[in-house]
Amino acid sequence: MRSIAIINQKGGSGKTTTTVNLAAALGELKRRVLVVDLDPQGSASLWLGIRNGGPGLREVFAGKKNLADLVLATQTPGVEVVPSSQWLTGVEKTLSGQDGAELILRDQLENSTSQLPWDYILLDCPPSLGILTLNALAATQEVLVTVEAHVLALYGLSGLLQTIETVRERLNPSLEVSGILACRVDTRNRLTQEVVNTLRKHFGELVFEIVIRNNVRLAEAPSFGLPITQYDTSSIGAADYRSLAKEVIKQEKKEE
Repeated sequence: MRSIAIINQKGGSGKTTTTVNLAAALGELKRRVLVVDLDPQGSASLWLGIRNGGPGLREVFAGKKNLADLVLATQTPGVEVVPSSQWLTGVEKTLSGQDGAELILRDQLENSTSQLPWDYILLDCPPSLGILTLNALAATQEVLVTVEAHVLALYGLSGLLQTIETVRERLNPSLEVSGILACRVDTRNRLTQEVVNTLRKHFGELVFEIVIRNNVRLAEAPSFGLPITQYDTSSIGAADYRSLAKEVIKQEKKEE
């Protein structure tokens, strides 16, 4: 089983889009996927058809519920979800200063996966580097960093990678960056292409071969509560995320 935290410290980077659509594309390839929505906005949950995530995740962090009890089926084959909601908003403040607060999710995932094994667990993190994101980094094996193909988005990337290195040193020695994914790429825009080339120059093989191109159908998909692979199966967005899923699976063969 692989557990992957999908992160960026800012919104609009394609983080939730990647979580939902990568999960769906992996599901198409007969992988069983659990999406854990750690963002209080609950966008991944809504996209997967869960209208009211309730207070469950907040109660997990308060030690009152088990993560495994919150797993819900979705209409997307192979994909289940632990939903989020606005109830999660106060967790950052509640857990600040609490000993071991960064390890709550790790312990919960270890207990849950022993009961219900998945092939992949994808964690959609909040657009910040607070206690919820630290929990994700402490609990997972890998990090997938989404980056908007824009010059300003590059400036925060080095700091984010340094944060991941700090978590590796202090909380999770097995944590690795599995890839950097360029999102919202306009293939007709020379500046966008230069940003992607800069990523490849500075981070080499860490940057996925596939990029996620701008696509109207991909932008429409959340409104219909369907991943792009179901909303418009022949779209550019569906093709890109299917390619990403194959590239993610291919990483496993390199490790063998």
